[in-house]
Amino acid sequence: MDLRILWFVLLGVLLSGYAVLDGFDLGVGILHLGARSDKERRIFLNSIGPLWDGNEVWLVTFGGALFAAFPDAYATAFSAFYLAFMFLLFALIFRAVSMEFRSKREWAWWRRGWDGAFSAASFAAALLFGVAVGDSMLGIPIGPHYEYRGGFLGLLKPYALLIGALNVSLFALHGAIYLNMKTGGELQRRVRRWTWHAFGIFLTLYLFTTIATLAEVPRALGNFQRMPWLWILVGANVLALANIPRSLFLRRPGQAFASSAGAIATLVALFGAALYPDLIASSLNPAWSLTIAKASSSAETLRIMTIIAAFGMPFVLSYTAVIYWIFRGKVDLGKLSY
Repeated sequence: MDLRILWFVLLGVLLSGYAVLDGFDLGVGILHLGARSDKERRIFLNSIGPLWDGNEVWLVTFGGALFAAFPDAYATAFSAFYLAFMFLLFALIFRAVSMEFRSKREWAWWRRGWDGAFSAASFAAALLFGVAVGDSMLGIPIGPHYEYRGGFLGLLKPYALLIGALNVSLFALHGAIYLNMKTGGELQRRVRRWTWHAFGIFLTLYLFTTIATLAEVPRALGNFQRMPWLWILVGANVLALANIPRSLFLRRPGQAFASSAGAIATLVALFGAALYPDLIASSLNPAWSLTIAKASSSAETLRIMTIIAAFGMPFVLSYTAVIYWIFRGKVDLGKLSY
């Protein structure tokens, strides 16, 4: 198998892992201000407290793998999205700082301030991730030497902002489903209502985004015409989304969460299928796009990386599985809680 294709797929796996795992963290943050009391907000924080930093390992690994496997694409992406990435990094850091600092004092104004910062940082991170996906779908202005010819405001196109809004609604839905599993009593009943509202908002944006993609990015269907088996991904995505309201109605939050995770993973797969073989598409000239062939490292580098990944990935997956098993069940506040 061509190792360049293998690493394109592995990057998709890493991105899917991050979107699924840190997606509900960001979703909980987006919904955080909906809690009515300090205790409820502490429950929200402690539902993700033992997990969020491990979830971000997937993003770090994705960045490292992109740098090693496709260094030209990594360099071009950072030159194009540099300011956006700084905003994203600031949002991710501020989210962590907000969680750690919030409970250091019992002053109401102190906690309200950090609650607002936590929610705003989570919203901003989700929005920026979506905008980056939207710009990648449209293509960005890169020249023949893979240099970026644009500015930050040029990235804020209506289609990219629509994808950003879709991503915010998707993570909010994912987070609400997760909270449905981790809470109980009146709070769980209220969260369950949030889940239905979030699903309605997401479904509306999903339909608008599908229409906008067909109109704005017609090349997205090119690979589906050449490789009809990719329509299986579309079917899997629709089935996963359809099973979310069914599972919620049947009071099966675990199944709803699995379906939400499946929907996110298939959306990432569809994103990759629409881009392939490009990693970064040029909006100025398709010949200047960075494909996996143009941007890849040497065959020897990819071979060594594959060997390392074969030994390393089982450890990452095992660690993730153990942590989630240890912290399963409803949230129980204690003296060491946030």
